[in-house]
Amino acid sequence: MWGPLGAWMYDRSLSGAEAECLGDWRRELLLGARGDVLEIGAGTGANIAHYPPSVRRLVLAEPNAGMRARLKRKLGDRPEVTVIDATAEVIPLPDRAFDVVVSTMVLCSVDSPGRSLAEVWRVLRPGGCLLFLEHVAAEGRPDRLRWQRLLEPVWRCMAGNCHLTRHTLDVIAEMGFTLEDARRESIRKVPGVVRPSIRGVARRPLSTA
Repeated sequence: MWGPLGAWMYDRSLSGAEAECLGDWRRELLLGARGDVLEIGAGTGANIAHYPPSVRRLVLAEPNAGMRARLKRKLGDRPEVTVIDATAEVIPLPDRAFDVVVSTMVLCSVDSPGRSLAEVWRVLRPGGCLLFLEHVAAEGRPDRLRWQRLLEPVWRCMAGNCHLTRHTLDVIAEMGFTLEDARRESIRKVPGVVRPSIRGVARRPLSTA
């Protein structure tokens, strides 16, 4: 399912949300991107159009071949951009190589959010930041959370290991990042179980080993 057809279906399934809110959220979030930037789980390239001129070098990591193919077609000829085949849990890049790491709609589907964020920490320079936009568990909405828990096993099989009940903001904080901005908002034009979202900025402190 997650070959070329799956990648096309992914874009189609989010097209309404992109037009309604996600596109604006991506644009606002990525205004904070600068210098050397890594995007994990770059998917089919929904963020490409929103990166500002302050980005000097951009590395896009995407492990799915179908999504990478669509991503490369969207890129065209951009010598400052490199696409690599890599998961978020194992990033084959040096320590402290990036000023910014971007994660949008990714940490729901990785095998281990903790390992993924440990890798983000490793490749970030001290003082660097993680820009994130993720759908999460419906905190404060017990009725919706019950539906998320009920549907999650089937949803994972249908949606490329996508989890509905992750408390991603807590994991980011537990890894040692300093949360500078974190907003919760409902994603429009998607099923109710996918609507709760977080987005913001988390920084690796300067005074870390």
